[in-house]
Amino acid sequence: MTDQPEPAAPDWRATVFLPKTDFPMKAGLAQKEPAILAKWAADDLYGQLRAARAGRERFILHDGPPYANGDIHMGHAMNKVLKDIVVRSQSLLGKDAPYVPGWDCHGLPIEWKVEEQYRKKKLDKDQVDPIAFRAECRAYAERWVDVQRDQFKRLGVMGDWDDPYLTMKYDAEATIAGELLKFAESAQLYRGAKPVMWSPVEKTALAEAEVEYEDITSTQIDVAFEIVESPIPELVNAHAVIWTTTPWTIPVNQALAYGPEVEYVHLNIVGHSSGIKSALVATALYAQFAKRVGLPPIASGSSDQGVSVECDGAFKGADLAGTLVRHPMHHLGGFFAKPRPMLPGDFVTTDAGTGLVHMAPDHGEDDFLLCKAHGIDPVFAVEGDGKYRADWGWLGGQGSVINPKFNAPDGPICTDLREAGGLLAASADFQHSYPHSWRSKAKVIFRATPQWFIAMDKALKPSPLPGRGLGEGPSPDTASLEGQALSPTLSPEGEREFTLRQTALAAIDATRFVPEKGRNRIGSMVAGRPDWVISRQRAWGVPIALYVNRATGDYLRDPAVNARIVAAFRAGGADAWVTADHQALLGNDHNAADYEPQSDILDVWFDSGSTHAFTIEARYGAGTVADLYLEGSDQHRGWFQSSLLESCGTRGHAPYKAVLTHGFALDGQGRKMSKSVGNVVDPLKIIGESGADILRLWVASTDYFEDVRIGKEVLATTSDAYRKLRNTYRYLLGALDGFDEAERVAPADMPELERYVLHLLATLDGELKAALGAFEFNRYARALTDFANNDLSAFFFDIRKDSLYCDAASDPKRRAYRTVLDLLFHALVRYAAPILCFTAEEVWGTRYPAGGSVHLLEWPEVDGAWANDDLRMKWERLRTMRQHLTAEVEPLRRGKVIGSSLEAEVTAVVYDPADAALLRATDFAELAITAPVTVTEGDPALAVEMSGDDLVRFEVAKTEHDKCGRCWRHLPDVAEDSALCGRCAEVVAG
Repeated sequence: MTDQPEPAAPDWRATVFLPKTDFPMKAGLAQKEPAILAKWAADDLYGQLRAARAGRERFILHDGPPYANGDIHMGHAMNKVLKDIVVRSQSLLGKDAPYVPGWDCHGLPIEWKVEEQYRKKKLDKDQVDPIAFRAECRAYAERWVDVQRDQFKRLGVMGDWDDPYLTMKYDAEATIAGELLKFAESAQLYRGAKPVMWSPVEKTALAEAEVEYEDITSTQIDVAFEIVESPIPELVNAHAVIWTTTPWTIPVNQALAYGPEVEYVHLNIVGHSSGIKSALVATALYAQFAKRVGLPPIASGSSDQGVSVECDGAFKGADLAGTLVRHPMHHLGGFFAKPRPMLPGDFVTTDAGTGLVHMAPDHGEDDFLLCKAHGIDPVFAVEGDGKYRADWGWLGGQGSVINPKFNAPDGPICTDLREAGGLLAASADFQHSYPHSWRSKAKVIFRATPQWFIAMDKALKPSPLPGRGLGEGPSPDTASLEGQALSPTLSPEGEREFTLRQTALAAIDATRFVPEKGRNRIGSMVAGRPDWVISRQRAWGVPIALYVNRATGDYLRDPAVNARIVAAFRAGGADAWVTADHQALLGNDHNAADYEPQSDILDVWFDSGSTHAFTIEARYGAGTVADLYLEGSDQHRGWFQSSLLESCGTRGHAPYKAVLTHGFALDGQGRKMSKSVGNVVDPLKIIGESGADILRLWVASTDYFEDVRIGKEVLATTSDAYRKLRNTYRYLLGALDGFDEAERVAPADMPELERYVLHLLATLDGELKAALGAFEFNRYARALTDFANNDLSAFFFDIRKDSLYCDAASDPKRRAYRTVLDLLFHALVRYAAPILCFTAEEVWGTRYPAGGSVHLLEWPEVDGAWANDDLRMKWERLRTMRQHLTAEVEPLRRGKVIGSSLEAEVTAVVYDPADAALLRATDFAELAITAPVTVTEGDPALAVEMSGDDLVRFEVAKTEHDKCGRCWRHLPDVAEDSALCGRCAEVVAG
């Protein structure tokens, strides 16, 4: 008798309700995202959204303008993505949240690039027609606006890309000029000759925000000034010694400064190589001075070189009042022959040097102020290119003064001083931090030139109304100004008047800062900043459209003239000033021959500081204030501050209600990105390889209030988090295949597990709203991903897959599960939309191909009543026990005692009656995905010393029950292996 083959086990796969979806696990974002962008553009999604939100509460994020001069970098990408997340999330909350992108188009960054083309051709820009040159700058900016616009759009940033604001648009230039004229009409503007930071390479003044500090090594010198007159007779013919690290300022010296409370010692010197026989230095600094110039300790005998020093008296600095010295180069006559006064300076310390400071009012703020107080004015010896004037008595026509060789110990300055007997020591070894232009990277100098300033401490006329309750900080009143910098003054009419500094500090108090530390940072900067220098000696920008009276030196303040200037700018842009018929602008009341039109241009920070006027107010109405400004933390000294000062000076309040600052993007090792180092991470490359959503998720997941890192490892972690989220959406789409409203179950009729998940959803909903309110998108992203991974994929989905696959379609439990999945889908796709803008659109479109854009939707309707603390406590305990059991099962699975947890039969030894009741009331085998669980009670006497997980002990063994051929569960009612359990038999039978 031949053996007959055993009949094949029945194949029940066709009876299982497996998820079905076309949504692929492989994202392919780099290929899909451009098509989604094209659809948004074709559908005018931004216009649809404006129409849908019309009339709603408005939220305005005002875009800080990047310069239009190069491809975007990671800082740009991080900033724009954060802004887009803010705008999309506010729109999701139902608000009308427009976004108008903008660009800074004037100024040195662009002009410098255009000049580079001239330098390559060995052409002089100054010989080019100014209108033609400005046209080249405009064309350069237009080209880069178009390039950057496409790059920002590729990031998924949604906004009014067809009508952005540009500082070079005619209306913008007219408004900028008009804002300047407001300062002029209120007399806050003045022309003065203060030292400002000046770039000899770029030949223009620079703002603090245009300067970066780098460590350099400079020449330090000790120079002797012979005392020719003094109320202390023994000091006559002695030498007052100064120390400086800027030898090039010695040819512009006009005085020396001493500390009134500093003690000085008069030294008799024998045998020094310089020939100096006596010197005056601070007692506390003698040791440092002696080391530099080669002197022994006082009264210690001769040094190895035969030099000896004795003290011939000590004096308080105040005793030096009336002392005169002469310049080491006095023999040159003219400017150098005039004796220099010694003046009291509170800024003189004994931290370094000699305790005496040489004063060059052309090249230092302290120098300028002290000399001005004593009637000494700048002489403007150093030209814009960093060379001394050709007619200057010493080194005329030479320089550049920032050239290390020019200042070196063997350079012309030190050589001449040495020959004149005035140089005691020189060494090129002093290391310190020094300002550089952040564009040309060249060193800058302080240089006094005629410039236009906005006064910080002049009473404003008319006095502004400080504070408008703009943010979540305190709403200031006049009392809040009393302690700020200066007290208010009284006008002749008895009205309280406040300065620009006071008004700005009050506005800072009224503004919300995220993070809060930003308040102190910008506050300290405003409290201590000098007057705002707003003029630049360049060609590409908005001209300072003022007429200065040739006879009086005052500028014209005529509203009618100003109105004609603004109208001319509006019609023909800023070029209208370059080609102006000035008599026509001045009108019949003024003679053009009496006035000098100004040729300087405005600081670009004034341009960008005025953007609120021609963007926010122009589009949304006068008096409208932005809800949020969002930029990098360096903008406390840049755009945040220039916008604040501009608005406070013209409107009496800040242009923003809140300010959010983020850190900088560093490489994976935490280093600043640098092309020379080769560690630059290119956002465009990331987008091209992985897609913008990966970059967006990285931004949202970082602690962006601080500096953040990005590199291969960081992006790999982000990609993994994205993959898990995408898998969640794929599961939801597949599990909801064919779901319709007839299947829906009311929450009250659902099993406890479903109601517990609704509780978790309600809790998540509140957490996400709170995170949005705090602008904490890393908290938002973490809460969303943790919910998807831990509460759904690893728990809820895992437990209910048996019901989804194997229960009858009409089974109440399965219907309840799918109802909750539907609620989860509608919530999660909306929650993710502000961050994963492309993926959320793909997910939504997969389920609802004709359902429009996900970005037109509003925040999901999540019932707060779903939150149930009793359910939470009960299910948290069940989850803890489930995790405890899983830890016991895993070793058996790894040891191949069992193939999966479904083969694990469990005995739960419970020592807490409450836990025993909980387990008996729950199908714990279903929760733990095991074979049947038997609950037995342990000895209560042993429970006294137990707590937590110890109160439940799980004993695990391989089950002897057969496996259902359909659901694969090992159950007592399965007659034989591969047969059906009772539930599956009933479902298959229909």
